[in-house]
Amino acid sequence: MKNLLKLSLLTFIFTAFVACSSDDSPTITASVNNTSMSIGNFNGDVTGNGGSETETFTWNNAEATADYNMDITASATGSFRFVIKDVNGTTVLDKTLVGGTNPDTFSGVTNAGTPGDWTVTLTLSNFDGDGSYSASSGN
Repeated sequence: MKNLLKLSLLTFIFTAFVACSSDDSPTITASVNNTSMSIGNFNGDVTGNGGSETETFTWNNAEATADYNMDITASATGSFRFVIKDVNGTTVLDKTLVGGTNPDTFSGVTNAGTPGDWTVTLTLSNFDGDGSYSASSGN
């Protein structure tokens, strides 16, 4: 009877341990979403929970510069990089915000470039938080 009781107790402990273990590994996702484009303008949001992602799209800018804005929530971690290249592939903007540090926003005017189809690249690296971005044709 003692052996049966010990065996039952060991079976219960093993079953409880296995049932309590979990495969709840942290998920790694990042997304760049809600990109809204109109003639000469675009804006959108970024959201991440610790993951990394890069999104690239083309934007037609009929001007030589662009006004831009990017921000992240103050409690964000990781980084958010915003790169804009002109039609010739020349970088006119390359800014990175790092979570938990200041500044948590950048805005201004890009360097001058050649008008046409510009390339916009948004990169989230180990990013956990929210942010936004926008640009409009300069003058």
